[in-house]
Amino acid sequence: MTATAPTLAPTPSAPIPRIPVPTWLQTIRAIADPIPYLENAYAQYGDIFEGRSFGFPPFVILSHPDAIEQVFTTDPSLFDSVSGNQIISPITGDQGLLLLEGEAHKKRRKLVMPPFHGERMRAYGDAMCAIATQVSQEWPQNQPFVMRSATQEITLRVILRTIFGIDNNERFQQLSQLLDEMLHTFDTPLGSSHLFLTGLQKDLGPWSLWGKFLRRRQAINELLLAEIQERRQQPLGQDILSLLLAAQDEQGEPMSDAELRDELMTLLFAGHETTASALAWAFYWIHKVPEVRTKLLAELRDITPDTDPSEIAKLPYLSAVCSETLRIYPLVLFTFSRTLKQPLRVMGYDLPPGAMLTPCIYLVHHREDLYPNPNAFRPERFLERQFSPYEYFPFGGSNRRCLGYAFALFEMKLVLATILRQTSLQLVSSKPIQPVRRGITFTPAGGVPMLATRLGG
Repeated sequence: MTATAPTLAPTPSAPIPRIPVPTWLQTIRAIADPIPYLENAYAQYGDIFEGRSFGFPPFVILSHPDAIEQVFTTDPSLFDSVSGNQIISPITGDQGLLLLEGEAHKKRRKLVMPPFHGERMRAYGDAMCAIATQVSQEWPQNQPFVMRSATQEITLRVILRTIFGIDNNERFQQLSQLLDEMLHTFDTPLGSSHLFLTGLQKDLGPWSLWGKFLRRRQAINELLLAEIQERRQQPLGQDILSLLLAAQDEQGEPMSDAELRDELMTLLFAGHETTASALAWAFYWIHKVPEVRTKLLAELRDITPDTDPSEIAKLPYLSAVCSETLRIYPLVLFTFSRTLKQPLRVMGYDLPPGAMLTPCIYLVHHREDLYPNPNAFRPERFLERQFSPYEYFPFGGSNRRCLGYAFALFEMKLVLATILRQTSLQLVSSKPIQPVRRGITFTPAGGVPMLATRLGG
């Protein structure tokens, strides 16, 4: 996006610029072709404008760092942070962290956080490297394969290993297959529309799109509940499920089976789906821009089999490549919406209770004043300056920031470093790849076809 937004000087009583397109047409554009829809609106209306979509109240799209800072630093109790995010409840359930509010959200976040930070998270590094090696060694030699499918196998095995401590028995093979099939429901605009338009969420039998989704979700729930009930009878280990089973709130109460199931479903969905797409994008850009590949391989040259994974994750150019990957095509276009409970003045406009504030990650990440030539993949941006959490926020912000962001970045870096040191890759085609919708997330169209040759063998 290279359009320059107009400068607005509103009066207190001025209405927010509103996209003058019928709601039904905005809904179609937002589902089927959201990036041009956003870019055109930004070019016309600037840093704040109102959009509409069936099933949602009018939403105020924000793309100025000052507005993002105001949203992220305002007392979270002044927002309803759940009602606008029910779109994901069919996948994650209603009792997981993403759909909790207020004190319940704060308490659950405290219970779920420990496995994703500090020494516990770093202990997963060896598993991430080992799984990346195992999967990449099975890639066909000098024959096209789809990188997005390969990275999904890696990230799903990593999340299964870290959550459950194992990833290769019959139950988890079933779980892997069902998750993949369930998420494929949303690969097309028609499939994705079932999440956005609740009127389509009707079970018309096992051959209907929503009917298939519901039956796969039920099978996944049964597998998760069976695992939870078995594990309650066993000694606890060091995996994430063990830590969640042992977690207790201030009153000494553990999570119920239903709460655990929804947390596991949230972790399985958020913990592998987005990271798989991010890795596929990273492999694409590294091989699309030759100088990036050259610089990265030079930095990785000093890594040995004995190098601590935590040291690999500190490599500056590798870190910059991951940051630029998440900037240029963020995995979600928006943060979680926040609905005002009381009036708030934003960007010179007086917003009433009920207004849904929607910070736009994509538009902020493509501002010319922050990221010159924003459509160019240039990791050096992140070596030349440090961006504030209101200028760069691929994982959201404030108390709704993705809990697993450090885990995701750690995994991205280790998987990239492991595979690039062992395998020579090239793109099958030089044609640019564009993002396409996969439910609420965005993934490379076609999955990034590549060719692989193992190094040293």
